[in-house]
Amino acid sequence: MRRLSRIAVAGIASATLAVIATGCGSSSSSSSSSSSSDSGKGLALAYDVGGKGDQSFNDAATAGMDKADAEFGYKSTAVEPQDGESDADKAQRLEQLAKQGYNPVIGVGFAYAPAVKEVAAKFPKVTFGVVDDEQIKADNVADMVFTEEQGSYLAGVTAALTTKTNVVGFVGGVDIPLIHKFEAGYKQGVEDTKKGVTVKSQYLTETAQEGGFSSPDKGENAAEGMIDDKADVIYAAAGLSGQGVIKAAAANKIWAIGVDSDQYKQDALAKYKDSILTSAMKDVAGAVYNLAKSVKDGKPETGVVRADLASGGVGLADSNPVFKDNATLQAALAKAEAGIKDGSIKVKTS
Repeated sequence: MRRLSRIAVAGIASATLAVIATGCGSSSSSSSSSSSSDSGKGLALAYDVGGKGDQSFNDAATAGMDKADAEFGYKSTAVEPQDGESDADKAQRLEQLAKQGYNPVIGVGFAYAPAVKEVAAKFPKVTFGVVDDEQIKADNVADMVFTEEQGSYLAGVTAALTTKTNVVGFVGGVDIPLIHKFEAGYKQGVEDTKKGVTVKSQYLTETAQEGGFSSPDKGENAAEGMIDDKADVIYAAAGLSGQGVIKAAAANKIWAIGVDSDQYKQDALAKYKDSILTSAMKDVAGAVYNLAKSVKDGKPETGVVRADLASGGVGLADSNPVFKDNATLQAALAKAEAGIKDGSIKVKTS
């Protein structure tokens, strides 16, 4: 498990140290109708629901931006989402950032895909990025995606070898294909590791507008229900709502598995950290930094930029000594990781 641990640490550290290299940027002129000469201004993030401080997805993107600023002397910016905003609102935000001279401009979350597609066409000299969507085909757009199911499979192995009740849980923020990947990998990891373990699954909402990614109370209630059903390990892929799952796990002295960032190390979750066994991470920080550096280097990343277990783009955090020092678990994870990398384990996405 040394290999996995290094990947995990690298993924975590991208919050301060990026893992993969390529990304931040000198600002360039946009379309003929709008231009900027503010070279070297930096990148711009448009946050997904939950915003800065979610201790998860958005904060990982912030870490990538902060690294780029520190290395390149940029003064990047990040803007918060608004409740109930439309695609037109998102497009207006991205267009403003492009006009102000930021490059690249990154929509943090698949909900930005329509807006990125629209605005990128107006600013062909600006590089745009969208996290968790790969549908946009444009010469100046990077589709920044991850094999979440692979990290989730390892989370499932962890849950199966940790549970004492043989009941574990999965809480998804919103019932959408992206989150189905987390659930599918987790369930498969559990089933492949230990027969007879029941996986309880619950999605908090049908749409993001209903607060599935931004409501810790919903996450807490879902976790409490699973705990009543004897679950003693719960994995949440629910953004800010996952904080409620972690709170419930701590209150009931069971294990939580975090997501996207190393939640064991998050200051806002410090009082719960002894209940956070590990986190299934994806290196959003590294992806943001890489895109920024690629722009600075004059060779912007475009097209589908996919991060997986083999590249270190996904993995498990090993900050909790209870997790890291469990030799049996680490051996099982090393075997699972090797199988995923050599293709003998094919992880489902739905």
